[in-house]
Amino acid sequence: MDSKTKQMIVSALCKHFSLNPEPFLGGAGENDVKTLYSNVLKASGKEVSAENNDVLKWLEFAEGFPASSKDSFAALEKLNVELASKSVLLGKGLTPSAADVVVFSALHSSVLGLSDSDKEKVPHVIRWTNYIQNKEELSTLFGPIPVKLPVFDFEASKSVVKVEAKANTKKAAESVKPVDKPEAQPSSKKAEPEEPKKKVTILDAKKEKKKPAQIEPANKEVELSVSLLNIQVGLIRKAWKHPSADSLLVEEIDVGEGKVRQVVSGLAKFCSPDDLANRLVALITNVKPGKLRDVMSEGLVLCASSEDHSVVQPLLPPAGAKPGERVSFSGIEGKPEDVLNPKKKQLEKITPNLYTDENGVATYKGIPFMTSAGPCISSIPKATIK
Repeated sequence: MDSKTKQMIVSALCKHFSLNPEPFLGGAGENDVKTLYSNVLKASGKEVSAENNDVLKWLEFAEGFPASSKDSFAALEKLNVELASKSVLLGKGLTPSAADVVVFSALHSSVLGLSDSDKEKVPHVIRWTNYIQNKEELSTLFGPIPVKLPVFDFEASKSVVKVEAKANTKKAAESVKPVDKPEAQPSSKKAEPEEPKKKVTILDAKKEKKKPAQIEPANKEVELSVSLLNIQVGLIRKAWKHPSADSLLVEEIDVGEGKVRQVVSGLAKFCSPDDLANRLVALITNVKPGKLRDVMSEGLVLCASSEDHSVVQPLLPPAGAKPGERVSFSGIEGKPEDVLNPKKKQLEKITPNLYTDENGVATYKGIPFMTSAGPCISSIPKATIK
């Protein structure tokens, strides 16, 4: 690793810990990554040691990151596998660790030089680098890595919906086949006299009426639409730990009503209150208000979850989305319920169709969660949303 990259690692670490980098830059080129990390960490007063096995793994990865483009891409492919189920390299939450900053600094120039086709081969690395450079505000130190975010064509989506509807109508029509009338066959037999018609009495008519009608299956489920949910963009003004439940956080969320809503979420194991402060979220605002461990909750923060539920994070509306605006789904119309009925289990029937796609875009049956500024996203691809 050259001295310039080591100086960039020191500068990024100092920015991460809000330290002045000048005292550390002088001998940066003469030390290894582990020593640089330890020196900055000691000055910051943090307790995480460079001898920690997880930290040491990533410091060694950064130190040994290849200089040649062929070998560096092979290393990026291995990192891509590692990041498939993670938002950050260390920790289960959304906050980047110092190790994330070190690895980002080591591979920045290699990722910056990738072609668009190579970037498509390591989507989790690109997602992670984009998250780190924005979360840590490293653009002042490094050149920003350009990332193409997915663009959705509303008109094309509507056309797809219309074509599918026509196809379904056509299939239904084809399934009803007309019954061919039998051709008249010549008969050598003598026409037999018709049997006299049976007289229908009033009693017979009553018996006929009493025949039981064919009963439809009572357990036939009617599929519910996402339009029943009132999903709005919210801005978390404040968050704190629940006073009597270690797994819960309490948030005050602005949804453009002139007052904040208090919401209780099971995010304490995955996010700190500081992670959530001043963060946009997607909030279901028409759930029935109720108390969770004696604290009133007036909404449900929608979160993406990895397959093993080791990583959970709130969906992220794009910068520019306005608190209070309703999330929409192209081609799906309908008025949300005033308040969802818990007895009908409406929410439970809709959420199995909510998930993120391979790019981390939040969708309902593949149709993106859209705001005025673009789709809601997550750093967890192919995740369930609840």
